Parts: sequence; C-alpha cells; structure tokens
Amino acid sequence: MEIKSTNIFIKILSVDDVTTEYVNWLSDTKTNQFLESRWKTYSLEQLKEYVNSMNLSDNNCLFGIFLSENKKHIGNIKIGNINQIHRFADIGLMIGDKNSLNKGYGIESIKLATQYAFQHLNLNKIIAGIYINNIASYKSFIKSGYREVGIYKKHAFYNGNYVDQYIVEILKDEFLLIN
Repeated sequence: MEIKSTNIFIKILSVDDVTTEYVNWLSDTKTNQFLESRWKTYSLEQLKEYVNSMNLSDNNCLFGIFLSENKKHIGNIKIGNINQIHRFADIGLMIGDKNSLNKGYGIESIKLATQYAFQHLNLNKIIAGIYINNIASYKSFIKSGYREVGIYKKHAFYNGNYVDQYIVEILKDEFLLIN
C-alpha cells in the first residue's frame, strides 16, 4: 500500500528497503542530531531487525518516504507509541537524503502519515516533540496544521546541555477541516 501526494509517497518500510545508505543516515551526526537513535550505532543487520520489529508491532507504524519520480528512499516517518484506548500516538520524522532537504517533503510526509493515522488507525490525536533548536522540523509540523501546545523545559539532552522541547499536536477534527 502506497499513500501518495504530489512529490512523494509513503509506504510501510520493509526489510528490503534497508540499505547501507539508510545505515549511513543514522551514522551521520548532522542527520541524526535530533533523533533518539543517535545514541546507538546500527549495522545493516541490526537495522533490518529494527524494521522487522516495527512491522511486527501493534503499537508502531514505520513508513519509508519515497520520491514519486524515481522511487528513491529519502527518509522515514513513524507513528509510534499508539495508544488504542485513548486513541493517540506520537509522530517522528527523518529526512536522511541530504539532497531532499528543504523541498517540502517533510510537510508532505507529515500530512500523509497524519491522514493515515486518522483514517486507518482511527486515532483522535497525534503529538510530536521537537527540540527547540530544530527549527526546520518545527516549521514543517506547523505548516502541516499542527499547533504548539506547550514546551517541556530542559527536556532533552543535546550537545552537552539540556534543551527545551516544543510539543505540537493535531486533532482529527482539526485535520479534517484543513484537508
């Protein structure tokens, strides 16, 4: 199943999509600077095991982000920690391919994953936590219709210091009004 927009599509990431290029994204300090995965190094085999575990999980959906024109894998977006009782989840994004940065693909993928979460997972709310100095990610979520609802003070450890973290969210009925 592919969920398409103008320039990209997302699909559940498969073990076959895991390449050395994907491993390199997670090893690149610029790419992973705001990711929790930066605390661990992955081999190709370990990354395949991780993707497989996400595919077997009832509480996570890991999507690959692919360019429509050539089907190139450029990043991932995850709907995680799905709470079936209260019907909410977290969302996280990584554009790993540096040539694909600043082209709006993050916004497109956020909208597609959010649409999937509301229409197929029947969630009511999606939440993202964004380091306060991750301006590009913050702008992508705001442009996707999310709104800032708070700031966790000194919540994340980044470059030897604790930094604040924005909390943004979108409700199903809000998303349906703007899309």
